[in-house]
Amino acid sequence: MKKILALVLAVVMATFCLASCGDNKDSKKDSSDKKMKVGFICLHDENSTYDKNFITAANEACKELGVEAVIKTNIPESNECYDAAADLADSGCSIVFADSFGHEDFIIKAAKEYKNVQFCHATGTKAHTEGVANYHNAFASIYEGRYLAGVAAGLKIQEMIDAGKITKDAAKIGYVGAFTYAEVISGYTSFYLGAKSIVDTATMEVQFTGSWYDEAKEKEAAQKLINDKCVLISQHADSMGAPTACENAGVPDVSYNGSTVDACPNTFIVSSRIDWAPYYKYIINCVKDDKDIDTDWTGTIATGSVVLTDVNEKAAAKDTQAKIDEVKADLEAGKIHVFDTANFTVDGKKLESYKADVDTDAKYEKDTEVIKDGYFHESEYRSAPYFDLRIDGIKLLNEKF
Repeated sequence: MKKILALVLAVVMATFCLASCGDNKDSKKDSSDKKMKVGFICLHDENSTYDKNFITAANEACKELGVEAVIKTNIPESNECYDAAADLADSGCSIVFADSFGHEDFIIKAAKEYKNVQFCHATGTKAHTEGVANYHNAFASIYEGRYLAGVAAGLKIQEMIDAGKITKDAAKIGYVGAFTYAEVISGYTSFYLGAKSIVDTATMEVQFTGSWYDEAKEKEAAQKLINDKCVLISQHADSMGAPTACENAGVPDVSYNGSTVDACPNTFIVSSRIDWAPYYKYIINCVKDDKDIDTDWTGTIATGSVVLTDVNEKAAAKDTQAKIDEVKADLEAGKIHVFDTANFTVDGKKLESYKADVDTDAKYEKDTEVIKDGYFHESEYRSAPYFDLRIDGIKLLNEKF
């Protein structure tokens, strides 16, 4: 009897051992097959055209590469951003990405604590001087996209002149801007220069809102510009406020960060945007392959990072797409430079030299010569824009922001 019991016990123990070994193997396999997670921090949610652009790209890139996207929305530019970043890192995210300028200091704080996690940030300025190995900035040469959108605007204004709807001296553009940051200045200036390349008499008025996303203020700002006889409106703000005002007034509109044609079929012409999917794929693959991420990465037309929506032929001038394609090819070939100093003046003078604030410090000192070979070299010495010149032909209606 004792022998039988011993035999039974041995069989049970062997079965248990096999089961345990099998469980351990499966557990190891589950661990190795566990999806990589990437965390995303957004200032607003999908109601903001700006944040929607990031969210769409995040989902696209993560789905394509088989990783999990963990997205936190409506995270303000405060210590709540640090808390969100820390939570994402604690939950196993290999990468944490934040999308707004004011998130930067809080993301740097998290990067210093979670050294095994890669932290990436859009529109920031400090990665190239901060010296934190796992902190990275990224942006794109969106000024080229805005220039192309400006070309489309210029063609529309020229069509209005040719049709006798306005005179050449009435070619005034309105622009709704969020803040007087270099990023916004670079954007409205490149847009204006694109339009001016078609209509040399074009001028521009800019109305600031003091917010990245405030539909009421943006609509009010657009309406003020329309009342001031601006014949076309564009924007660097994130809501449907300005496009809606244009549709209601029948004024042509060039939006930003995505098409507004569904809501504004009669006035929307085109929109430029940064496609963040190429950058997301780049950083995910870097982590997967154990490669370094660029400290300061600038996407371009060539990388697929600077794109335009389809042209709305109902509102746009004839042959707009063909002209955009022509100018785009010249930009890629280096035949056209957006900030060619032959095409603008400051206080009536052509610039031969200019120092920009590239290396951010508390005093915002100008530190880097950025004009050479006849043009201002934007987004080359760091990814985030630093073009902050106030060129002739553009009037700022308010500058308190």
